This record gives sequence, C-alpha cells and structure tokens, in this order.
Amino acid sequence: MPQRASAWLVVRALWELLRFDVVMSLFGFQRIDGGLRRLQPAEAIPAPDLESAVCEAIQWAAALYCKRIRCLQRSTAMVRLLRYDGQRAELVIGCRPLPFFAHAWVEVDGRVVGDSPSYKKKLSVLDRA
Repeated sequence: MPQRASAWLVVRALWELLRFDVVMSLFGFQRIDGGLRRLQPAEAIPAPDLESAVCEAIQWAAALYCKRIRCLQRSTAMVRLLRYDGQRAELVIGCRPLPFFAHAWVEVDGRVVGDSPSYKKKLSVLDRA
C-alpha cells in the first residue's frame, strides 16, 4: 500500500462506506443528507496531501468492500473523511435530463476532487451538501 493512504485511513474509509449502507437502508437519503449538512470541517489545518491520500484510501476501501460502490456512496464517504481532517469538502449531485444521467462528486474550493472535472461542466447541479 502506498505511503499516502495509511492503513488507518483505509479502515476509516471502509467504515464510512459501511456506515452509508446501513444509514441508507434504515433511514434513507434524507438522513445522510442531514448528517452531511450538520458535519462541519474539523478545526485543523489539512495536510498538504490530504486529498490524494483520501482518494487513494477510498479506492482501496472500495476494492476491499463487499459490494460495488456507487458514486453517491463514494462521494459521501470522501466528504466525511475530508471534513474530519479539516478540509471544506462539498458533496455535489448533478444530472443531465436527456438522455438521463446523474452523478455525485466532491468539490473542495470549487475544484473537483477524485473524479473527472468534466462532470462539473456537463451536468446541471441539483444539490450541494
């Protein structure tokens, strides 16, 4: 495992993926959305390589997870991890009406993190949390 994504960060990412599944199945997306809106970034100075380490940890966690990870689950976990470590991350949900396509991604200071920046240009934003 590369040094940026520590084993502890991968475990935290696995926990966030599992947490998403449990909360989504028991309470629905409203609870996830409300939880993200209440979770403010920690009062810490983010490490310079935090974004890349979290992205890498999410990739490892997704490879180890028991089922396929979708963009909303991945992005929610990424936002939570970044906020826990002091980064002002936002979950963005966008769509294209015809042909229908929806996607969730993460932005930090207006930059797309861990995903293709083309989604920001091609999709209309439905919500930010």
